[in-house]
Amino acid sequence: MSGHSKWHNIQATKNKADAARGKIFTKIGREIAVAVKLGGADPNTNSKLYDVIQKAKQNNMPNDNIQRSIKKAAGETDATNYALITYEGYGAHGVAFIVECLTDNKNRTASDVRHLFDKFGGSLGTTGSVTFMFNYNGVIVLPKKDGMTEDDVMMVALDAGADDIQTEDEAFVVYTAPDMLHACVKAFEDAGFEIASSGQEYIPTNTVELDEAASASIQKLTDALEDLDDVQNVYNNADLAE
Repeated sequence: MSGHSKWHNIQATKNKADAARGKIFTKIGREIAVAVKLGGADPNTNSKLYDVIQKAKQNNMPNDNIQRSIKKAAGETDATNYALITYEGYGAHGVAFIVECLTDNKNRTASDVRHLFDKFGGSLGTTGSVTFMFNYNGVIVLPKKDGMTEDDVMMVALDAGADDIQTEDEAFVVYTAPDMLHACVKAFEDAGFEIASSGQEYIPTNTVELDEAASASIQKLTDALEDLDDVQNVYNNADLAE
């Protein structure tokens, strides 16, 4: 969440993934299927597929699973079509939420998402009701290594067309335009940097500071949404109490 560092978020997500790895792999498999159907099964010519494969590897998805997902999506036997749907709304305490879903049943997904917002004291909004409070960016997180400096990162980032760099205690965070993410990831890989995570994300322009009780309430809604099979990503503008 926005109240913590990107590195903290990655570690928290990793702990969740360790506890529910099968569900994480299923969700990434859906992203692979969509990428293959949009741009083909070759990651060398399909940048979206390449990016999803990197995400799969960052989440320790076995290569056999990745290749199986690609082959299934490329085969004639896979008739499942997933639609990307983005829901917007407010949780309790005026916290804005964006929920990205991939679903083969829009009615089911809408009902499930709406139920959770209602359950935790929030409400769904209309399209555009909260997205104006976020920027949509490519985000690359590079864990700090011995001898690694901000200048090292800056040199590669600027050459690759990145927009900004932020330094955290344990990582460097590189921000790009969404359509520059692939080129920047490739540039850091070619330069020998380890990438902890990369992807396109909604970044809040302002945050809502919460106390411990309110933070716990918002975290419960976030966790419940993320646990839905159709939900791929959940973003909010909460500044959670540590």
